[in-house]
Amino acid sequence: MDKEKIIQVLSEQFKLVRTEFDYHQEEMAAILGISKKTLVQIEKGRQKATWIQIVSLCALFQNSTILQNVLGGNPLEVLQTIAHTHFERQRPKTLGGKVWWMEKEKQNGFVLQKNVITNHYRILDHENRRWDSSFDKEFIYERFKERISPKKE
Repeated sequence: MDKEKIIQVLSEQFKLVRTEFDYHQEEMAAILGISKKTLVQIEKGRQKATWIQIVSLCALFQNSTILQNVLGGNPLEVLQTIAHTHFERQRPKTLGGKVWWMEKEKQNGFVLQKNVITNHYRILDHENRRWDSSFDKEFIYERFKERISPKKE
């Protein structure tokens, strides 16, 4: 998925997320920092949300079952991977890919997984901590090789 596809897909989810959290349009618009008119236009499919509105939706509703199911996991991880092309950070603990992930390779305490919905990749360690995420297959396989290689000193 790229930025445009995420915008398209998530623009269609605004109303579902709003109803999932039992908000009226006025409340949801205030939470997202947009006008009610803009929210109505997005919900009715008359306009797409902007990237900033998508980021706000995912940040403020990251625990949404709707967003997690549409994106195949943590919405912020998907957005960060798109925004940064390749994403590395503090190695947060994951659930290990039990639902939306297909194991591609496993070696030396690392596992390479592919998300079955968004098709992005990630590398986890033996404690299910995420080391890398990327939509770039070549990049992630190269990182996997680096991770599984014994350290030379």
